[in-house]
Amino acid sequence: MQQNFGPERPSPIAVFTAVGGLYIGQSIIGGLTFLGLPAVLRMAGLPLDQIGLLYLVVLPWALKFLWSPYIERYRLPRVGKNRSRIIVGAGVVLCACGLVVLAFTGPSSVMMAIAILFVVAVVTATVDIACDGYAVEALAAEHHGWGNAAQVGGSYLGSAIGAGLFLVLVDYYGWHTATLVMAGLLLLLALPFVFGPASKARVETRNSTPSIVLALKRPQIRSGLMIAAVYVAAQKWGLAMLGPFLVDYGFDLATLGTSNGAGSMIVGFGGALLGGLLVRLYGPSRVLTLSIAAQILLLCAFAWFSLHRETANWIVMMVAVTSSSGVMSIGFVALYACFMGWSDPRQAGVDFTLFQCMDGIVSMGGGIGAGAMAQRFGYNTAFIVAAVVSSCAIPIISILLRRQRPSHSVKDIKQSS
Repeated sequence: MQQNFGPERPSPIAVFTAVGGLYIGQSIIGGLTFLGLPAVLRMAGLPLDQIGLLYLVVLPWALKFLWSPYIERYRLPRVGKNRSRIIVGAGVVLCACGLVVLAFTGPSSVMMAIAILFVVAVVTATVDIACDGYAVEALAAEHHGWGNAAQVGGSYLGSAIGAGLFLVLVDYYGWHTATLVMAGLLLLLALPFVFGPASKARVETRNSTPSIVLALKRPQIRSGLMIAAVYVAAQKWGLAMLGPFLVDYGFDLATLGTSNGAGSMIVGFGGALLGGLLVRLYGPSRVLTLSIAAQILLLCAFAWFSLHRETANWIVMMVAVTSSSGVMSIGFVALYACFMGWSDPRQAGVDFTLFQCMDGIVSMGGGIGAGAMAQRFGYNTAFIVAAVVSSCAIPIISILLRRQRPSHSVKDIKQSS
């Protein structure tokens, strides 16, 4: 996509701060939905198959590619100002209102909570399209890596708040207060974007239109979508019921909240940095394979814990944090590095959204399936099946990665622009 930029771009630090706040806010909602709320529901005695239905909330993230071109066309009119600020501002307010409603309805009605969070997810996914697009266009090429670091780091910090601080607040002050605090944080975190560099948009003329069809015509995109599906199944399916498992193992909400928070902030963020270093040294392909192998060992450990409840709590929690924060962050830094390499710079927003949507589809299906399996056959079976899936993923991903070849060079991109 070609843009008519002036001689000056926004300060990179201002852009990092602006988009970083939005990424934190998005991950607060995700952490609350997929880590915090399942633990609260399990503590209230709800069955695992009902808790697994929360993964229906992933559906908007899985399908946002359907409306991403329309959002981009509104955000970047043929002639006019960039409308990222309008989309983000309106979206964050709607998300905060959704959490306020959830605070008063409570978590006891699972279907009501799912309905509210589903609406919030639709809005959040839409905001993400605008945020990612703005970050790519506002940052010079040499700063794109730091922009990705803001995304990864923000996601782990947001998860620490949504799955950590939220549970601590629920344990001490109750659901109502904890959820209202999360709503307030969303509004505060959006201020740097709404009143920052995005507020200084100027009139521009644009001469290109994003296209999903064009993306899907590229063999590299189709192969990349298969890799994304297999990898996400290997990494996420086994951890879908981790929160309920830890509750059943005997951990209280305050302990889970503290561990989730510390794990995301320290282990997760450190894993993201380590993942970046490993990708730089050995390439993303090797890191993907190694992270799956490590996850297999940890899933086997969880299967052992489910049968041997005498294992010390600190050992179980250490493995849980290593798996959900450490190994996960290393692997997904490598996967997102692949996504960036496979995306066409002329329409990176559409290509990247397609990969993210595949992540969402596979995560949703695995979460629902894991809940049903754990309810019927027990945690041990769920973890063993997940380990088998991960084992099958290694050779499949290795074969698919060997088929991937860069579809364009830097020289080609310069010539086309």
